[in-house]
Amino acid sequence: MKGTFHLLMAALIFLWFTTGSAYAGTNAFKLLEDVEIHGFASASYSYNFNRPLSQTNCGVAPLTGCVRIFDQDDNSFKMDNTELVFLKQADDIGDIGFRFDLTFGFSLPEGAQRARSSAVAGGTPGLSVADDDFDLQQSYVTWKAPLGNGLTIDVGKFITHVGAEVFDGYDGWNANFSRTYAFGWGIPFNHTGIRASYELNDRWSFMLMIANNWEEAGVTDNNSEKSFGGQIAYSPYSNVGILLNWVGGNQGTLGSNAGNDNWRNIFDTVIDIGLTDRMTLQLNADYGSEENAAAGNRTAKWWGTAAIVRYDFNKWFSLNVRGALFRDQDGFRLGVPNNSLREVTVTPEFRIMENMVVRLEYRHDESNLGVFENQTGGGSTHQDTLAFNTLIHF
Repeated sequence: MKGTFHLLMAALIFLWFTTGSAYAGTNAFKLLEDVEIHGFASASYSYNFNRPLSQTNCGVAPLTGCVRIFDQDDNSFKMDNTELVFLKQADDIGDIGFRFDLTFGFSLPEGAQRARSSAVAGGTPGLSVADDDFDLQQSYVTWKAPLGNGLTIDVGKFITHVGAEVFDGYDGWNANFSRTYAFGWGIPFNHTGIRASYELNDRWSFMLMIANNWEEAGVTDNNSEKSFGGQIAYSPYSNVGILLNWVGGNQGTLGSNAGNDNWRNIFDTVIDIGLTDRMTLQLNADYGSEENAAAGNRTAKWWGTAAIVRYDFNKWFSLNVRGALFRDQDGFRLGVPNNSLREVTVTPEFRIMENMVVRLEYRHDESNLGVFENQTGGGSTHQDTLAFNTLIHF
């Protein structure tokens, strides 16, 4: 909490010194005249028909992590995420802006990343995201440099560009309430570093990034090297968008695996297609690997796929259906080799008011192994869950 407060105060001090001279001798409140303030809140209830003994949706040993990344509680109400965003746009060449996302709740990347890092390192299985503290989810400064159409440079901590799913917030949330296994275990959550984005034209845009390693939330490095990333965005037609994403870097720990002994790659593709005025299709595929991370110093591999169909029946009701698969081939991510996880998720969405959304969700999970906990504490090859979620935004 103290760290978050200090970061927020530093941001306000930065804002004062970067903009204060322009308003010398005028009302101090004009410092904030270009700053947007947004909010978001999401609450939910989840129920697991397996009635797991631990009252979680996590799973059983030999899993070293929780298969469900955020909606882990059975028969429980919780505040998923409350968000307050301070934003100053950098729309024109030469502009300086910033974004700070102050969040509170259980569905935060910081706590989930720490838990996932512990699980990959052989931590204790069970409820891994019990951190409901504050988190500075994003905190970066933006400069639109005078290069061509304008080169946008962000410095600080920012949500990853990898993956189709996002961290829910005022400016976007996922079609489904729960997340895929690939989101929870296949990709990074955020990065701390510098990125540069350039929009060539209406069809092509590019991004390059240099950052700390992508476990432990990427805030600090565990070695002397950096991770790298990139994105190519292409829109061949007005109803088609394609994203090609990559992040790679050494994950070795200083003193044991220094150098490039544990180089990790994640390749990601996202395709959005507007099939009709009311129906959209989203396709997502991820492939990850890390050298010397599997038994016998082999390269560990994992991959996932997902397809989401959304149909808007009218202005207030939509139906989202998702099918997804995740395979942890060498057990590096979840501790069980040759573990295949599958899910089908149906999410009716009701837009009650302009800034209020209510969702119901049914999800069916399956595995080739008995990794889902039942009421005796044993393992089952499947589980079914229901969830109710409501969110507001401004």
